[in-house]
Amino acid sequence: MRTSPDQGGRAPGRGARRTELAAFLRSRRERIGPEDVGLPPGPRRRTPGLRREEVAQLAGVGVTWYTWLEQGRPINASPQVLDAVARTLRLDPAEREHLYALAGMPPPVPADLAGGLPEDIPAILDRLAPMPAAVISARGDIVACNRAYAAVMWCLERIPPSERNTMWLLFTLPGCCNPVVNFTEQAHEVVAVFRYRYSRHMGDPGWKELVRRLCAASPEFARLWATQDVAPPRPCDKVFRHPAVGEIAMRSTSLDVTTAPELRMVVYNPLDRESADRIARLLDRSEEAAAALPDHRH
Repeated sequence: MRTSPDQGGRAPGRGARRTELAAFLRSRRERIGPEDVGLPPGPRRRTPGLRREEVAQLAGVGVTWYTWLEQGRPINASPQVLDAVARTLRLDPAEREHLYALAGMPPPVPADLAGGLPEDIPAILDRLAPMPAAVISARGDIVACNRAYAAVMWCLERIPPSERNTMWLLFTLPGCCNPVVNFTEQAHEVVAVFRYRYSRHMGDPGWKELVRRLCAASPEFARLWATQDVAPPRPCDKVFRHPAVGEIAMRSTSLDVTTAPELRMVVYNPLDRESADRIARLLDRSEEAAAALPDHRH
């Protein structure tokens, strides 16, 4: 069945979202009194809460722009401006995420992902062992992992936390130190999935900088990125190699962490008994496994 675009020729649903955004902003504005934000009460007010011009002043945005936003007009809003409005209206994390969704923006990412993890997530990671598991951001940052994942991804302990990004590791580690041995055959799809996620964060400085660094450091990434190919995420099989035990075949499955926007828990399930046994050997003989790792520090 064909549907008609809403006003302005845009796809159906955007008009309804803007209407919801307007109602949401009005409701949040009306619950805050001038005295709550250090403004004088002034003369008798016809409506409760702050005036639109007061919100605009406190958020550091134009009065006309904020008025149009609250009226549901089709205007663009950057994450920085939405954050300023959220702070002014004293939105809690759930309300802030709701604001982003109504404005058609990707969910806000906590400044400190590791510090913002729900307290039950590390416990879940530990209990998933001996299956390797990690919490990873949409951009590929490894936020947390269990002991089994650290054993299989044995390069992690030698890499600064700032570089513990799956895309960076896969495309920049030399072959001798890259735990994933079948990456070449999957590289095209890996980049296509990365672009799928990147398209939801257009303009984000962190994403742009990571792409710039990857293109500069890896000709293969630069070549694949230039194809403009895109693909949705799906489970995939990976073959890891550890110098102490050999190859470990596993299938990865991603689970959204609903209490922490933009995070997913990636769990690796061994594909055969031999791979499961090799993970167990890594965990039981951690010192021997560490001694078998290549050392390029001397």
